[in-house]
Amino acid sequence: MTDDVFPAVMADLRHGRTRGVVVDSPPGAGKSTLVVRTARHLAGLGEPIAVVAQTNEQVDDLVNNLATAAPDLAIGRLSAQNYAPVARISGHRNVTVDTDVAGLAGTRVVVGTAAKWGMLRDGSWAWAIVDEAYQMRSDALLRIAGRFDRTLFVGDPGQLDPFSTVETERWAGLSWDPQLSAVAVLLRHNLDVPVHRLPVSWRLPATAAPVVSEAFYPFTGFTSGPGPGDRSLRFATRAFGAAPLDATLAEAARSGWALHELPARHSMRTDAEVAQACADTALRLLERGAVTVSERNPDGALVTAERIAIGTAHRDQATAVRQHLPADSGITVDTANRLQGREYDVTVVWHPLSGRRDATAFHLEAGRLCVLTSRHRHSCVVVARAGISALLDAHPSTGRMYLNEIVKFPDGWEANQAVMSHLERHRVAAA
Repeated sequence: MTDDVFPAVMADLRHGRTRGVVVDSPPGAGKSTLVVRTARHLAGLGEPIAVVAQTNEQVDDLVNNLATAAPDLAIGRLSAQNYAPVARISGHRNVTVDTDVAGLAGTRVVVGTAAKWGMLRDGSWAWAIVDEAYQMRSDALLRIAGRFDRTLFVGDPGQLDPFSTVETERWAGLSWDPQLSAVAVLLRHNLDVPVHRLPVSWRLPATAAPVVSEAFYPFTGFTSGPGPGDRSLRFATRAFGAAPLDATLAEAARSGWALHELPARHSMRTDAEVAQACADTALRLLERGAVTVSERNPDGALVTAERIAIGTAHRDQATAVRQHLPADSGITVDTANRLQGREYDVTVVWHPLSGRRDATAFHLEAGRLCVLTSRHRHSCVVVARAGISALLDAHPSTGRMYLNEIVKFPDGWEANQAVMSHLERHRVAAA
């Protein structure tokens, strides 16, 4: 729990010998709670606080969480020129939105993306919190690190690495490779930076935590806060008229996992049948009146559209899925990059290797599959064409090795094999 780690983190942040402190957090271990609690604690010291996130979605979530937890705390939302406040931001009276820190004078906590912080010409802050720090590129940290006296880095080491739209091979193996995460470079050049870990996931159920831990966190495993039987998924209506989908949902409700497997076939990246199956699965959840029981809702809570997400590897796949959903469905459909850090009751995953002829480094990346399979509180349904295990066997990991390169564990090929080995025990043939 964050209560166990918080005092030690604060002691190192306020009185430690180094200017930085790192907190590693597996999926749903209370990272957001730690960030909000730290921001409130530091705000009480009377000095300005900067909070850095990696995407606008993450910034909005942080601002909303902080404003809800501390309605009397003046919060600034640093934004771009074309930013329009979303409903969860505009509804808070203690939040001010502006494109410049000058317009946020008087606020105690200023939250913005790393890109926006990097555009500021001047200003300094006594304290900074970098959220999703493993998703931040090291060059982005270099641009802003000098503005902060002391910084807390919070993130998930098992999820997506920073990405770039340009080739980065020329820097591979260099200690200042800009493609490395901010935390990787920080720890490589500052061996005395303290690292704390949150050991319990409060998002993942007991059916999921062991699978995700073994596949993606082999050296820093974690456990599930909820015990076996603490959470369940049931349906308010009986199955009728959609046998394959209902069998898949029944397996997901029973075990927390389901592999909805379509016939083997090499397909285009925007496979229309997989897109249709993903959309139909999510809609069928709503039609059946899915109800979750958990420590939050011991009497049961209806799964609404906002509590369902469909995750894909590519943006064009997300677009293909949306075409099979009503325009006002309310179901979240997005890529792993944009779903990172978010939480839902049930997730539907378009497997990155479905229908492929090869297994590229992009599609084998452990962090991508980790994000997609760790967003749920109750059940995860993976939609894919048959043949992924054979594809993995035929394409062992053969990526290039570079001198002095930081080797990341787990290997993407091994992680994919571990997840498929588990999913095959929950396979439901779609035809």
